[in-house]
Amino acid sequence: MKKQLFKVLAKLNKTLLPSFTKKELDISKASKFQLAIIGWRAFVTINSLD
Repeated sequence: MKKQLFKVLAKLNKTLLPSFTKKELDISKASKFQLAIIGWRAFVTINSLD
C-alpha cells in the first residue's frame, strides 16, 4: 500500500514539479525553495523504488 502511494506521488511529481536537471540548475546557486523541491522529489523517488 505504501509503495503504491509513493508510485502515484512520483508520477504527480514528474508532471507537476519542474525538472531542474533539464534547466541545468547549479545546486550551489539554488534557492531554499528549489532545494526543498529537489529533496522532496528524491525522497519520493527513493521510497517508490524500495
